[in-house]
Amino acid sequence: MTVEEFEEFYAQAVTRLTGQLYVMLGDLHEAQDVVQEAFVKGWSRRRQLDRGGQPEAWIRTVAWRLAVSRWRFRRRTADAWHRGGVSPPHVAGPEPDQVVLVDALRELPPQQRRTLTLHYLCDLTVEQIAAETGLSTSTVKTHLVRGRAALAHRLRDPRIEESADV
Repeated sequence: MTVEEFEEFYAQAVTRLTGQLYVMLGDLHEAQDVVQEAFVKGWSRRRQLDRGGQPEAWIRTVAWRLAVSRWRFRRRTADAWHRGGVSPPHVAGPEPDQVVLVDALRELPPQQRRTLTLHYLCDLTVEQIAAETGLSTSTVKTHLVRGRAALAHRLRDPRIEESADV
């Protein structure tokens, strides 16, 4: 992939990938950071990206792995704070105007959230998700079924149920 091709790929894919990672992570700033970092890593490997034929999947996978590494780092840092007998500084939670779907997705296990995002936002098939995540196709299907059921439960409108009971 030439410099110009990479720049064009970046221009076409950065917004889409950031949106996909936002849904997976539930944090827009984190999604922006890991996608940018993944593109930086992709820049130095742009010749190999072209040979694989799936540069967007490569960037998305790298961004996901960066996010997981950051979670692990934060967990280790929090554990260190607690071992030292000191509480970490308070960080404000999400703003009340968060999108309902993102809030519901946030409650799902990370792998289910990732699988649902890859299937519905990235429009990947079960086989493509399995190849990208390293999961078996049956595990991907299980994550999709369980994730859809959990979302359906979390996204029910209690006002509709109350009016049906009357």
